[in-house]
Amino acid sequence: MIRKPLVAALTLSVIWTAGMAAAAEKAAPEQTFGVNRFISPDTCGGCHSEIQSQWANSMHNLSHKDPVYNRVAAFLRQGLTDAGEIQEAESCVKCHTPVGYVTGFPKKLSDDLSAVPEIAVQGIQCDLCHTAVDVTKMYNNGLVLSPGQGEDDPGVKYGPFDDSEPDFHEAAYSKLHTESGICGPCHNVKHVAFGTDLETTYTEWEKSPYNDADPEKRVNCQGCHMRQRPGVPATGSTERPDNPGAATDYSDERPHIFTHYFVGGNSGVPGDFGDVEKPAMAQERLKHAAELALDVSGIAGGKAGVTVTNSGAGHCLPTGVGDLRQVWIELTLTGADGKILYGSGIPGPDGVLPEDTVIFNTVFGDGHGKAVPNLAKAREILSDSRIKPKETAVRTFDLGISPERGQTLRARLLYRGMPQKILNMVPGEKLGPLPVVEMARVSHIF
Repeated sequence: MIRKPLVAALTLSVIWTAGMAAAAEKAAPEQTFGVNRFISPDTCGGCHSEIQSQWANSMHNLSHKDPVYNRVAAFLRQGLTDAGEIQEAESCVKCHTPVGYVTGFPKKLSDDLSAVPEIAVQGIQCDLCHTAVDVTKMYNNGLVLSPGQGEDDPGVKYGPFDDSEPDFHEAAYSKLHTESGICGPCHNVKHVAFGTDLETTYTEWEKSPYNDADPEKRVNCQGCHMRQRPGVPATGSTERPDNPGAATDYSDERPHIFTHYFVGGNSGVPGDFGDVEKPAMAQERLKHAAELALDVSGIAGGKAGVTVTNSGAGHCLPTGVGDLRQVWIELTLTGADGKILYGSGIPGPDGVLPEDTVIFNTVFGDGHGKAVPNLAKAREILSDSRIKPKETAVRTFDLGISPERGQTLRARLLYRGMPQKILNMVPGEKLGPLPVVEMARVSHIF
């Protein structure tokens, strides 16, 4: 590798205004690059070893390798005949394998994913995010990239500092990298043919109290997801302290270095790849996202109320693709002997939730009012019961009986990354069960 001379930090400032955001919605030609223009994460780790270690086996790193995503996406692609539905089912790779997409392979889900170049297999990686210079649209990966010419001429890498002087590549300050706008292009997803909003994580944040008009009070995506580290969940309901440290193995310590664990709610897949740290961090994040309360004022008539508050997530609860993530209430009334006298939201032996479970999710439709379990068929949103940031949902349960002295009413808020009902449909080796994480619980003893 050729070492580059020291260079003064450049400045790239991407400022999002209403006018620019509207302009960003305009169609732009897709970029295409030679695969050799991108630098592997291992090369980056030569200087940024701690950051690379945090990123390794994160869901960003595993976005292409995730076996649950791969098998479910391939299953949902099968049997489609409508052109628009096929187009949507094939489009996952644009965000899940972005370096491959912009370098020509894979361009669609049905391509031979085993033949993807190794650098593209690494998912959302260093030389994707740190070569981003603009956004053309805030959905379906509208990032504009400016990669270098490979390891011999790595070009400019963009980030949050204006005084970096690396000797391998050039460096530039980028306002984009300090704002939620760099996350939005992949964390908003529209149906490519029908325009249905399939995932709206960025928009949920944009419309939330976290997006304060005062920049000093605003909490961007990075303010939670890139401040978390083991023991510091960094949610909207906890402290989000600075993370003192150095960006490289050779540079001076700074007051704050953004972490690169990129933890959300997935506590299963990183563990499948041997990671212990990130599953625990995902559970810690989930346990600091919501608050639960019981209302037993109507219990004489057999009624109980459960209140769920989205106290810690800067987006809806749950977020992501709203029909695939599961957040639900499990409510049980048990006798002194532990026997369940009433139960709601308890999965069956096959892991599937009962139809009457109180669940917070999005239901997509076929355009004629009929629910569809396949995103590719989503022409409309029939309902969206997810809980917005800092808002509260109240659900009332009819127990059918009045509790007696010594009995316990317990509510739990539970999370699962995907319905077992869908996983059970996928042919071949059984998928799951995915972890069910207890986000919150509350009990009342009569």
